Amino acid sequence: MGSTITEKILAAHSGEEQVRPGQFVMARLDLMLGNDITAPIAIQEFRKLGAGKLADAARVVLVADHGTPNKDIEAAEQCRVMREFSREHGVEHFFDVGRGGIEHALLPEEGLVAPGECILGADSHTCTYGAVGAFATGVGSTDLAAAMATGDCWLRVPESIKVIYRGALKPWVGGKDLILYTIGRLGVAGALYQALEFCGETIAALPMAGRFTMCNMAIEAGAKNGIMAPDAITDAFMHSVTSRAYQTMTSDADAEYARVVEIDCSKIDLQVSVPHLPENARPVGEVGEVRIDQSVIGSCTNGRIEDLRMAAEVLKGREVHPEVRLIVIPATPRIHLQAIREGLAEIFLEAGGALSTPTCGPCLGLHTGVLAKGERAVSTTNRNFVGRMGHPESEVYLAGPAVAAASAVLGRIAGPEELP
Repeated sequence: MGSTITEKILAAHSGEEQVRPGQFVMARLDLMLGNDITAPIAIQEFRKLGAGKLADAARVVLVADHGTPNKDIEAAEQCRVMREFSREHGVEHFFDVGRGGIEHALLPEEGLVAPGECILGADSHTCTYGAVGAFATGVGSTDLAAAMATGDCWLRVPESIKVIYRGALKPWVGGKDLILYTIGRLGVAGALYQALEFCGETIAALPMAGRFTMCNMAIEAGAKNGIMAPDAITDAFMHSVTSRAYQTMTSDADAEYARVVEIDCSKIDLQVSVPHLPENARPVGEVGEVRIDQSVIGSCTNGRIEDLRMAAEVLKGREVHPEVRLIVIPATPRIHLQAIREGLAEIFLEAGGALSTPTCGPCLGLHTGVLAKGERAVSTTNRNFVGRMGHPESEVYLAGPAVAAASAVLGRIAGPEELP
């Protein structure tokens, strides 16, 4: 019996010839990640362990992105803890404001994640890196502390669900629509502690930005990780960001799966997940008349340059509805600069939008777009739980950049085909 790509990576990192679902392994980690919300707790626990030094400072990445630029004194103190720890332990991969950005867009951009690697992050959306063919999963801060001290992590090998995507995509439909539709099919617990392996002809034609978006939201179906086998598109991306060597792995033809799901992408319309769960996905035309107060385009899910280009294409020559606040957040300074160079920033500002420095801010209701009681937002972020973006009585509708941009213009949730 063959192995899945997830099983192969975990076997290679635990010194085993082959591993099976349910087996416990001690895996060597290629990268350990923390941010300004999770790293300070991990640092505190690391010190309690009495380890003295990091197992390998070169494999530790710390990113200030959630409450930054510092929204208040508490956020400033969180970042200070990270900053001082990085200096003390020689963490060269510490990314501060102006030099970093949103972690899950930043690390691939910096060439810090690669095919075949085993990556642990104290953030649930660490599963993003499965888009390059890595095993990447999120953990709590105490697990990160132990990993920083030892360089290893104890893991249970997950079963895999194979999701096969076939067919050409309709206009404007992208990775965000595919993953929202998939979560709608599976449910928020439909892949609990399982690996979601995305494949098929549609994935083979999907650009890296869409692949990152899909793997980013694997956790929203309860998955341990999301992953795609590396191919020519992956290699082209990797060669554009790094010159280091990496090992690609793919699933065997006779690998065993807990479940196989087949999806005809030619039938998928632009998707919207209505409150208060990502699984509440439906075609934008079936959402009904939903007035909005705010539209957010950005985050680790959809803050890449391709997402901004799509939004700008919709917004060009148009104005944001007078009762809507449009907030556009490039995921990294490099993307921000590219948006300026391509004239996208001008389109956003002339339309009446606000262009923010890179931050996770509004995604988890911290700053730069917190919702008041009774307000509604359409957002390209990844979660729409109760109170996720602010007041417990506010509402968040998840969508891709095209829907978020069109909705900002019309003042209600809609797709770009409804624009005059």
